[in-house]
Amino acid sequence: MCGRFTLTYAERERLAEELGVKVEEINDADYRPRYNIAPTDPHLIVRLRLEDREALPAKWGLVNSWAKDAKRAAAQINARAETLASSSAFRDAFAKRRCVVPADGFYEWTGAGTDRRPIWFHRPDGRLILFAGLYESWRATPDNWQRTFTIITTEPNHLVSPIHDRMPVILDDEDVDRWLDPREEDTEALKQLLAPCPDDLLVTRAVSQRVNSVRNDDPACLQPAETNVPLL
Repeated sequence: MCGRFTLTYAERERLAEELGVKVEEINDADYRPRYNIAPTDPHLIVRLRLEDREALPAKWGLVNSWAKDAKRAAAQINARAETLASSSAFRDAFAKRRCVVPADGFYEWTGAGTDRRPIWFHRPDGRLILFAGLYESWRATPDNWQRTFTIITTEPNHLVSPIHDRMPVILDDEDVDRWLDPREEDTEALKQLLAPCPDDLLVTRAVSQRVNSVRNDDPACLQPAETNVPLL
């Protein structure tokens, strides 16, 4: 699965350029560098509107448009690639509301209990990774629509498999616009994009156990484990 991730870019201009969106769409109200993004947190997604990419705020944990409340949000932070077309929770979004979720890393853990040790998976060059995602909007109150998203997972590659049996789908740059295109109706072809990324795309770093608490969201989360700062 993917239960925590990061997007640490300090400069909105750099982020907008790499995402291919207008910098005005990444405003201070919707974006700040994040070191420990957790389920139900606000984040950004990117979709295709007409011919252009568009960045939008959304909450992590998909809530279906027909839902009466957000109780299922935390249970729907991930969607399995193998069952998108058959799942009532994700089938419509897979057909019509695909997005990418920008990140620059994600966490998995080794150990158990109080000895859970986070591993940060990221690109060696520090650049973005784009998770394949789906989004929905639901009416929280009669006059308040909320946008939500889920991250699609698949089988792990050889780097991730010793630690976890699932990993987020990281789209190749050349496949992003095809995934985003709402006019693409060939779901069988789209499923072919939902494969593990190449083994050499990512590297790992054992990082501070500060990550274990969602209250901690600062640069110290990414300190190498051997130089951990005191836990809060």
